Order: sequence, then C-alpha cells, then structure tokens
Amino acid sequence: MKRGARVLGLAFSDGDDESVLGGVVVRADGVVDGVAFETCTVGGTDATQAVVSLFESLGRADVRALVLAGIAPAWFNLVDLRAVTATVDRPVLSVSFERSSGLDDALCEQFSGDALVDRQRIYRAQPPRRAVDIGDETVFVRAVGCADDRAADIVRTVTLTGGRPEPVRVARLAARGARRWAIDRTETGGVLLTDESSDETSDETTES
Repeated sequence: MKRGARVLGLAFSDGDDESVLGGVVVRADGVVDGVAFETCTVGGTDATQAVVSLFESLGRADVRALVLAGIAPAWFNLVDLRAVTATVDRPVLSVSFERSSGLDDALCEQFSGDALVDRQRIYRAQPPRRAVDIGDETVFVRAVGCADDRAADIVRTVTLTGGRPEPVRVARLAARGARRWAIDRTETGGVLLTDESSDETSDETTES
C-alpha cells in the first residue's frame, strides 16, 4: 500500500445494552483523518448494519479497505463480512489476536432455536482465519474481497508498532472514549480523557 492509502479501522466497545462502534480513517503512514460512530444492540443482530451505516456516513471514496477488530462484538452480535463487502464494494478484513478453536461451542452454550441457527449461519459463512506474522507477533485475519496475501500486506502495512494494526487500535480507543463519555457526561461536564493504558482489555468476544 502507498503511504497515503486510507484504511477504515473499526472496533466496538460494549455497554450493558448498547455497544458503541468507533470508525477511524487512518493513512498507511499513521495519520488519522476521519472519525465516525454508530451503535448496535448487545446480544442483537444489527452489528453488520452498524458497520455499513458508519462507512456510508463517512462518505469517504478514498478508503481502500475496512479492518475490523473481530467479528463477534456485543455478545455475539456477529458481523457478516461477506454482507459488508457486498455493500461497500471494498475488501473487508477482521483481525483477532488470540488462538482459538472457534465460536461454535460458545454459540451453542448461549443460544438456542432460531437465535442459534441464525448466528451459526452467519458464523459458518465467514472465511477461515489465517495467521499473519508481524515481526515477533502473530495475528489472525479473515479476509473477504481480496486474496489472503493482499490481506496480509494490508495488515502489515498499517501495523506501525507491536502487533496491533493502527486503525483498529485507534478505533478501539475512540469507541471506548465515546461510550464512557455517554455514560459519564453528567458527572464530568462532557469532558472525558482516555489513553492507551486502558487499551489492554478487549471489548469484543474472545474468538473473533
């Protein structure tokens, strides 16, 4: 990717009933030049539409790809990467950071009936995760709309330090800050400071 190419990073921060989706446009050289927010329901089925709505609200024709932090935020409100790609007409990647045997067992434990069937249908339709080495770190990438080699190139290009892609890292900070501000604005007068030290705790479901 060229130095000025833009990627939209997306990450969710979960509250009790609502999850805030933060979207951050980041250039390949690390410069941030766009931010937007959406929400979805914790335990619902509207995360895919939230991703599409956020992308459309930005109106950014220069975004080359979308990179999400996982596919199972907001208590298994699964993001359908294939549906997102079909709508936005760009490669859509999800990145997770831990080895996992998958979500099938967890879905069966938490859901039954139509709720389980619908989530299994979405989850099983997603491409498999592929390990991508970034220096001494390994991340796990699902890619729709581009070849696995291209997806690995995108992830490596936008990972400026450590093993976390910059668009995802900044989007997570933005989503967490927006959610906390919404909760605390009365007490704080609308001012909330967030920093990278709070980025250690994941907001999305373990396997993503």
